[in-house]
Amino acid sequence: MTLVATEDRGAVRHVVMNRPEKRNAMNEELIRGLAQELHAAAHDPQVRCVVVRGEGTMFSSGMDFASLGALAGDPGRLREFRSGVLAAWNLCEEMAKPTIAQIHGGCIGGAMELALACDLRVMAADAVIGLVETRVGLIPDVGGSSRLPSVVGLGRAKEMIMTSKLIDGVEAERIGLVNRVASADELDAATQQLVDELLQCAPVAIGLAKRVIDAAAKPTLAANLEQEVTAQQICAQSEDFAEGARAFAERRQPEFSGR
Repeated sequence: MTLVATEDRGAVRHVVMNRPEKRNAMNEELIRGLAQELHAAAHDPQVRCVVVRGEGTMFSSGMDFASLGALAGDPGRLREFRSGVLAAWNLCEEMAKPTIAQIHGGCIGGAMELALACDLRVMAADAVIGLVETRVGLIPDVGGSSRLPSVVGLGRAKEMIMTSKLIDGVEAERIGLVNRVASADELDAATQQLVDELLQCAPVAIGLAKRVIDAAAKPTLAANLEQEVTAQQICAQSEDFAEGARAFAERRQPEFSGR
């Protein structure tokens, strides 16, 4: 079974995470599949819009913790692992086509960072979204710390990241994190409505507008992304992360030292 499927609906390419038995947890194979399919969509002249979504009960539970846990014993691999993730996620932002994250169930950690790399987000009202890395002694390091402030503002970004706050779709729409919110059974229709609005506009103009807007909103993104991994390397070698990883495996609350 392929971990990333695609579905064409006219000029719209749906890129679908297809690991539902693991709540679409992102291991290296799934990440490579996303990179491959996003690259293909970006370079297919028949595709004018890309929708990223997940199969099963949720969009994605985020990074596969087995992959992250391995970094605790080998933090030198952090930069290599992260570069592959960023290369995939950045495709959503860099392609000259609008990208939409369609979020249901849950969108946690690295999955929210993927959604933030998309231009627009449509979310089910009863879904939850958040960056929960600080609960295990890490920071959001594949774009979350760099992109979230430009979407929701500095204060709300700090609150969400520093407290590992989870919010539902209604709250996410209220603070500007998502563009549209709908009931779970109307989520496909809400996404399609947004797609239809985009398809009514000139594709060259959309692509150029996207590039200019991103440059204005995130002029130091490359430097900030590099700062993320530098900070994460410190976190990955800390006792906090070691304790966070143990606590996650043992299904208990971590006991951080407070230093």
